[in-house]
Amino acid sequence: MDRVSLIGMMSIFVAGFTIAIGSIAPSLGEGRAVAQALSALAQQPDEANTITRTLFVGLAFIESVAIYCFVISLILIFANPFWNYVIEKAGA
Repeated sequence: MDRVSLIGMMSIFVAGFTIAIGSIAPSLGEGRAVAQALSALAQQPDEANTITRTLFVGLAFIESVAIYCFVISLILIFANPFWNYVIEKAGA
């Protein structure tokens, strides 16, 4: 197995691992945030506008972690910075 194949296989593996681990924590965080927001809405229904606005801002911040992991995995698959280095070393 040459180095180019090894870099390709490891890039795909790490991209998949990044998505797997990077999506577990945000989904658990979003579930907990929604559960707490529903509990707060049940206790204080007159503050619904404030709670839902804060919930949506918090969910956007939590979701950004999953989006960053997705972007990193796309970079590893399609714009891998190691490809040029390995191809140069393999040709030299």
